[in-house]
Amino acid sequence: MDDPRPVILFDGECNFCNATVRWTASREKRERLRFAPLQSPAARRIIALADPGVDFEALPDSLVFVDEDGVHTDSTANLRIARRLRFPWSLLVLARIIPRPLRDAAYRSFARNRYRWFGRSDACPAPPPDIASRFLETEEDLDVDDA
Repeated sequence: MDDPRPVILFDGECNFCNATVRWTASREKRERLRFAPLQSPAARRIIALADPGVDFEALPDSLVFVDEDGVHTDSTANLRIARRLRFPWSLLVLARIIPRPLRDAAYRSFARNRYRWFGRSDACPAPPPDIASRFLETEEDLDVDDA
């Protein structure tokens, strides 16, 4: 990927995940984050380019964050995203003081229940016009130079 901007891969069928993407886009420090549904061809390609050793099928089905340091999941993905948000939301990184096993257990519990609590869509809804240009869904949306 020629474009080093970080990417949030999210469950495009999850109502909570879609709302969180819109919320995050409106609160980041710079408009650098890009987004792709985990169900898209772009998500598979992003993971393959970021770390060919990662098994896409073994990733969580809720949220994955890809940046210059690699592929991140669970609470670590969320903390890395928080670091890119405007104050006061960037203070969420202070949750790093909680041991990772506890953070990850809480994250996984929430992720398991997200459909029950917030519902699920049959398909990924169209992104809002103000952030649509930052969405990647096909491999053609990526700036890829395979030569």
